[in-house]
Amino acid sequence: MAALAPGAPGDAASAALDELSRNFTYGALGSGNGSLSGAWYRRNQIHLLGVLLSILGNLVISISLNIQKYSHLQLAHQEHPRPYFKSMLWWAGVVLMAVGETGNFAAYGFAPITLIAPLGCMSVTGSAFISVLFLKENLRASDLLGMTLAFAGTYLLVNFAPNITQALSARTVQYYFVGWQFLIYVILEILIFCILLYFHKRKGMKHIVILLTLVALLASLTVISVKAVSGMITFSVTDKMQLTYPIFYVMFIVMIASCVFQVKFLNQAMKLYNTTTVVPVNHIFFTTSAIIAGIIFYQEFLGAAFLTIFIYLFGCFLSFLGVFLVTRNREKEHLPQSYIDFGNIPGKQMLDKIQPDSNGLSYGTLPDGSDSTKSQSGEKKEV
Repeated sequence: MAALAPGAPGDAASAALDELSRNFTYGALGSGNGSLSGAWYRRNQIHLLGVLLSILGNLVISISLNIQKYSHLQLAHQEHPRPYFKSMLWWAGVVLMAVGETGNFAAYGFAPITLIAPLGCMSVTGSAFISVLFLKENLRASDLLGMTLAFAGTYLLVNFAPNITQALSARTVQYYFVGWQFLIYVILEILIFCILLYFHKRKGMKHIVILLTLVALLASLTVISVKAVSGMITFSVTDKMQLTYPIFYVMFIVMIASCVFQVKFLNQAMKLYNTTTVVPVNHIFFTTSAIIAGIIFYQEFLGAAFLTIFIYLFGCFLSFLGVFLVTRNREKEHLPQSYIDFGNIPGKQMLDKIQPDSNGLSYGTLPDGSDSTKSQSGEKKEV
């Protein structure tokens, strides 16, 4: 490529393309490609560091969730339970959660999105395994099968994910940010998001698919910005400072904003539906949106062979199936309640969700305006 004069309009784009050609490479095809051989290890050492950080981060998250659950169970069995945020055990779980998420954040700086995002299945399967050891929950046959499938899927994902080696500088992120592929992708995503938000807000539609699709659309922006921020920080530590570029702060703002609204819609889904339904559906939607975002924004499957893509997708399917089996029909913990749940009495219809105040005038009576109350009072007067 002929050198452009300094200050020429295409100087920045030319420099970005030159940098991409140096930093955006794939493993050469050969006997070691796609297998756990010495050549594969040499080409993917930096990826394996990201995989290790992600797996450890997800396992730490699993431990933190079980610690917080154990804290809630302990407090519920106390005669005078304290607020959960005053429990040191609960705060220990929160700290571990932050450590695990930090590991996931760092992993995006060393490996492609299409490799890190599906590894979230390790958090679900790890939590189920730890709950058996720590909380003495039952280990079902479906749990063992689900864990086996998830581990098999993870093996295929690590083995057949794109062999892309890419140093993310601010200039590289800028090049991707203004690419026509990403612009079309963002426009379509905004249109779909606005349509779903209209049905959710204006029409009152709260179906789990609508809520978790909103979460997934935001999650795609989250993983793009997380990888950009993490990659630029990694590049700053290993090579040249990148934190002075405006694109770093643009991506940082996108990361924070998308995370906040993502948690908002996810909490709505958790309030309306069982955890055993939300967790597998959210994992599938999140992983799919993250993979699509990595393919479009970072072009992570560029030049990949069809067989490699097929085996990679099969690994994703195995991990999805494993998460579904682990969470399927899992019994919910029933904590001691300070009110009578009328819905649990056979043949009786629940009149209210909360036991009336024992000091109130309505305690022990049917709701005001009840026909049965009027008929009883009328019969007593006739007698």
